[in-house]
This record gives sequence, structure tokens and C-alpha cells, in this order.
Amino acid sequence: MKNFVLIGAAGYVAPRHMRAIQQTNNALLATLDPSDSVGIIDSYFPQADFFTEFERFDRHVSKLIREEEPVDYVTVCSPNYLHDSHIRFGLRVGADVICEKPLVLNPWNINGLQELEKETGRRINTILQLRLHPVLQNLYQRVRSGNPDKVYDIDLTYITSRGNWYYTSWKGDNEKSGGIATNIGIHFFDMLHWIFGEVQENVVHVHTHDRAAGFLEFHRARVRWFLSIDYNTIPDPVKSAGARTYRSLTIDDEELEFSNGFTDLHTRSYESILDGNGYRITDAATAVQIAYDIRNTTPIGLKGDYHPLAAAPFSPHPFEREKLKEYATQQV
Repeated sequence: MKNFVLIGAAGYVAPRHMRAIQQTNNALLATLDPSDSVGIIDSYFPQADFFTEFERFDRHVSKLIREEEPVDYVTVCSPNYLHDSHIRFGLRVGADVICEKPLVLNPWNINGLQELEKETGRRINTILQLRLHPVLQNLYQRVRSGNPDKVYDIDLTYITSRGNWYYTSWKGDNEKSGGIATNIGIHFFDMLHWIFGEVQENVVHVHTHDRAAGFLEFHRARVRWFLSIDYNTIPDPVKSAGARTYRSLTIDDEELEFSNGFTDLHTRSYESILDGNGYRITDAATAVQIAYDIRNTTPIGLKGDYHPLAAAPFSPHPFEREKLKEYATQQV
């Protein structure tokens, strides 16, 4: 049995990590989050200690180590911009680290963490669960065993509706989340790189508060991609079915269905990590670079080979919407 502590217990993804720790028969000793809305812990590890202040959490972890209660892993589920700092904390206390994606926001952080791995002798692992999805593993094998000269034409669409809370939270702050492309897209960029090889070209057509679209050319694929959190961009047939999320991957006009099969991917990721076969810094580096380049590229607009949904009408930013209401009231 391995001992874990977890940073970011109130986040959306934290329960998947708690479940994975439980299902791999390990122990969660302590958790940290500034928010105390963490009752979900009771479903997995009701005896785990909980802290809302990093300083007290740090002191508690140090106390555990002094009292010869080893901390084998630090799991990081905190906001994206804190990952680098919290990974460093894990290495400093002598633990291996399991970090949610994105591993970091900036490519230069990768180099710093690699140096710290060497200094401490500990490992940094990340969650790249799409690489474990059965349908995508089959696609990986299909591409690898097919014509090595074939270049695939792909449309990738991912729309996951979010309410106005999103913009008030850290996720709506590009400096903290990395923006739409990083926050909801980085695992798709990793999957595309894993299957189709190195990036040859990265063009951004649209990048706003609620969507991003562009063109990526890999060694074995040309990809038009569209990401959005705006419900209005979901195709009408999907809306009619009552869905608020739409995920589509077409390869040479063939739809690849992979909506299901996600329930145990974090547990499978933990099993691989515990066996010494987890995904490491070098595995995550390309997707970090892709997302960074998208974030720092000026969109060219609707030119060239763009995704059809890139032309979808824009919705005002919620804060701009309030300003428009106020202006309309003043005019009346």
C-alpha cells in the first residue's frame, strides 16, 4: 500500500483521482484546497486530514515524514497555473508526483522540472488518459500498421457547454488556465501527436473567450480543430437530443465514436504509474508546446483550411453582456 496526499480536493477532476487511489488499494492521508466544499472525500477516504491553508498542509506533510509515515505520492489537481509549484513541492518532500494535465503551462517549465527530477531522484507522472482509451488505442495500431506514407484528413470537434461561472473562476483567466485551447483541448492535442507524429504546422484561425479553432499538420495527419464552451455552437440535432456536450472525430470522412469508455481511465493511469510505466515529462512536452503556441499566436481569421464551425456566430463575453444591458437601460 502506498500513501498519497492530494492538492486540489475541491476541483472537478479530484474525485477521479480519489477513486483511482481507492481502487488501486492505496491510502489518502491528507488533502488541501482553499475551498472547504470537499464532502466528496467522505465517499473515498473519510479519515483523510484536510487543510485549507498550504502552510498548515506543508507542516502536516513534514510531520508525517518525521514520524516515519512515508508520503509516496503527491497528486496535483490544483488550477493549471499552480501545477509547476505544487509538483516542485512534491519532489521537495521526497515523493513521486501524479499531475493532472496540463502538466505545466509554459515549455520552459518542462526543463526546470526535468532538472529537479534529476536532483531529487523522484518521478513526475502525468495523466494522458486518451492514450488508454480502447477506441483510440485501436486507431493508433491502425495508423502504425497501415501505409506509412498515408496522410489522414481529420476534423476534431469538442464542445462542452459552460455557464457564466466559468468566466468568474480561474478557468476564465487565460493567465491561470491557459485559455480554451489549454483548458479543454490539451489532451486532444496530445492524442493527435501520439497517433500521427510530430507537428509540422500550427495555424490559429479563431481564439476568443469561448472558443478556439485552427489547423494542425502532423507527420501523418492534417487536422482542422474546433473547441468551444458555448452551448450555441452545438449542432441542432445534438441539442434536440438534450445533450450539452458534443465530441466528434472524423478521419477521411469516417466518424470515430469514442464518447464512452472514460469511466476507469484514471484508475488505469494509476495502475500504470504504480507499475513504473506512467507517462512522464517528455510524453507531455509536445502538447504543452502546441497549446503554448496557440495561446501566443495571432489568429488569422477565416482564411485557408478552417473548421466549418469556426464561422459560427459569436456570443458576447458575459461581462460585456452586462455592459450592453447597462447601456441599453441608460438609453431608455
